[in-house]
Amino acid sequence: MNIMKLSSKRFFFILSIIMLALISEGATGSMKTCKLDLPKMIGPWSRPESPKTIDSSNIFKYMNGAGELYLGYRFNHLEVFDYTSENQDNILVELYFMETPDDAFGLLSLDWGGEPVDLNHSSKNKATHSVAPSNKALYGGGLLRILSDNLYIRVMAFRETPASRQAVLALGKAITANRKSPPEPELLKILPLQIGSAWKLRRDRLSFFRSYLALNSIYYLSHENILDLDLTAEAVTAPYERISSSGDRKRSQFLLVKYENRLRARNALNHFHDIYLPEHKKKFTSDSDNSGSSLFKLEDGWLGYELIGKYVAIVFECPDRKSAGTIIENNKNGIDFLESTRSR
Repeated sequence: MNIMKLSSKRFFFILSIIMLALISEGATGSMKTCKLDLPKMIGPWSRPESPKTIDSSNIFKYMNGAGELYLGYRFNHLEVFDYTSENQDNILVELYFMETPDDAFGLLSLDWGGEPVDLNHSSKNKATHSVAPSNKALYGGGLLRILSDNLYIRVMAFRETPASRQAVLALGKAITANRKSPPEPELLKILPLQIGSAWKLRRDRLSFFRSYLALNSIYYLSHENILDLDLTAEAVTAPYERISSSGDRKRSQFLLVKYENRLRARNALNHFHDIYLPEHKKKFTSDSDNSGSSLFKLEDGWLGYELIGKYVAIVFECPDRKSAGTIIENNKNGIDFLESTRSR
């Protein structure tokens, strides 16, 4: 199957344009209140007394019909502060209150590009273990993006200057003060950082998501929802790069999805095979369980998949059959370990 793949170079503003036009899922939860004490003035900039509040009923009006990105990550509500100055362009603060820290993490994980920023908070509030890049505050081109508990934060200077940069960073520090740095989504614990001496995880390219349209902006599969994803699912894409002294940076894309139960996972994998691999015989049917990894030779390399309890593991673009099986097997070990620790 000759499937067009999107570029792996994902600058945030490009992804935003793509995704804002794509993702449509329903928001969950009712309006939650959480007051943050933002400074009334920062340098020559000052804010109004109260923020503009956006929820699922008016997000499309605020974003000119582009609110699907945030609804696809279980958006609850948004608080907007517009800092103004007579002699400087505005600084916009957007506080996205998500249903869980995992959803806020997912928004940041769409692009790990930018300059890592240390907001100088106590180390006791920082996560001790990280599979993804450890710094959860990234700055570039006047835009600061932050993960803080269930908040996804954007602080943007309309014109970047030394003064606006200083103000943007100061606002980021003020917003996140006394807030917890949450652990990463549990799904990431499954991913091995290295597989033998052959493959290493590209931590700066992994993404957490729930929507198939979000997946398609990261790694295109189909215009249809062939993995039956919805807001109850948890999923991560994790490229593995070949370790080679020759400079060969061949990358294989690993995809892991956790469903509500084994039946949904089995039906989703069955659906995926029917649409993505119609010319290949599958080892299982909709009313039976998969037994071991299924491996297939495609035009762009080897593809492998396996049903593991309520998880579906798929690897794309492997250079050989053995690599495909090895990547799946190592991640299967991670699933088994995570599930065993839960049952203790």
